[in-house]
Amino acid sequence: MSRQSTATRGHRADRDAYLQLVMRFPLRPLKSEREYDAAAELLDSLVLRTDLSAGEKDYVDALSLFIENFDERQHTFDTSSRTPLDMLRFLMEANEMTTTNLGKVLGSKGIASEVLNGKRALSKSHIRKLAARFHVEPGVFLGRTG
Repeated sequence: MSRQSTATRGHRADRDAYLQLVMRFPLRPLKSEREYDAAAELLDSLVLRTDLSAGEKDYVDALSLFIENFDERQHTFDTSSRTPLDMLRFLMEANEMTTTNLGKVLGSKGIASEVLNGKRALSKSHIRKLAARFHVEPGVFLGRTG
């Protein structure tokens, strides 16, 4: 009997910790930068803790999804007017990739340099390698994303 009551108390404590967080910042889609900033600040404070209860961990998981969803909706990158070379440069910068790093993906630093200087077009093989490396659709490097 004491084992069951201990388990019940643990479950209740998890639920209470979760509900306290929901009351502090309700779990719902974020609609403004202000809500996003508040959610991110709360999430940052929670993920630094090493003693989260199961309920708090569930809250962190849910809040993370709402933050990711807001990021995807608000921080999209319009690719419609970008050339394949623009996209490559953007992805390299976002991934802190150098010409040497690009050369490792494409097969040689010389090829990477020629591509970046517009002296050489990307081959189908290069496009497949870049798409896999950056986790994007190959069409990004063909001038279309569909």
